[in-house]
Amino acid sequence: MGECGRMWKIIHNFATLIRQITEMTGFFGTHNAKFDDKGRVVIPSAIKSVVPADQMRFVVRKDRNSRCLEMFTWQEWEAMSQAVRSKLDLAFNARDIQYWRTFMNNTIPVTPDAKLGRITIPEEIRKAAGITKDVVFLGVDYKVEIWAKELFEDGCLSDEEFDQMSKEIAGRA
Repeated sequence: MGECGRMWKIIHNFATLIRQITEMTGFFGTHNAKFDDKGRVVIPSAIKSVVPADQMRFVVRKDRNSRCLEMFTWQEWEAMSQAVRSKLDLAFNARDIQYWRTFMNNTIPVTPDAKLGRITIPEEIRKAAGITKDVVFLGVDYKVEIWAKELFEDGCLSDEEFDQMSKEIAGRA
């Protein structure tokens, strides 16, 4: 590929990145919901309204750092998992293969049903997050966290901790 071809490829990649950034979905707010006996929960309408109908597909996984579930749009998941996968040697490095296996553990694709917008999450994944029935959906910009209602406050900073951390962040260069 000549110099012109390489430059065109860089420009094309940059334009694609800008398009992806400007089309990103942002989730906000706190929404209560309940799982039924079959492990189904209705995604709150405020969350569904942010995602175009033809892209209503998500990936749900157990959060590695908190006792909750994470829900990503399919597009966000693809970008994130590709970024991780691109740093791994999945053909020859046993440790990378184990890492990828752990990264993908307790991860499932879900598509809301057309009638109510319900998703089904298997019991073992709900159990890993301490979820039984009542949950809180928390929009965290690029993802949604699903918390057992009784554990939700434990995942947040106290007002004093939040104020202290805000001061620390403001002081960073």
